[in-house]
Amino acid sequence: MTQLLLTSFTTWLPHQKSNSSDDLLTDFLQRNGSIDLHTLRQLPVDFVLAPQQTIAHIQKLQPQAVVCCGMAESRSKLTVESQAVQGDRILKTRFKLPELVAELSMTEMSHDAGRFVCNATYFAVLEHLQDSPCLGLFVHVPILTEENRGAIVSDFEILLKRLF
Repeated sequence: MTQLLLTSFTTWLPHQKSNSSDDLLTDFLQRNGSIDLHTLRQLPVDFVLAPQQTIAHIQKLQPQAVVCCGMAESRSKLTVESQAVQGDRILKTRFKLPELVAELSMTEMSHDAGRFVCNATYFAVLEHLQDSPCLGLFVHVPILTEENRGAIVSDFEILLKRLF
């Protein structure tokens, strides 16, 4: 059984050279190549395809946890999302977020996963996992720069270790 499934997105705007969620996974995997995980990288930025592909991988792999990552160009820190919204329905992660982010200098909690494909994917994943022992989380990733990259990758490593 795969312990962890990590996902990332591809770009969606012409000015984007890469998606910081995928950049984060690249850096993380270079530093942690031997841990028990599977990745689903560069998901299409599509309201139907991204959730479908993610759920198909969850069904196939049966991981203990799923961490979906997406880019948030306007944010300066990693943000772990407490919930996803669809219409008047709100689904919350079952992870204890205050414990996950405690003492992480470049990570904070968010209660707004946005209204784009990230939120739609997170909602679909949380809905799929409602009756499952598998837990789901969404992490928004800021643009990675020389100044923040090391600290953000380190925070992400610690965050993932705290999941289990």
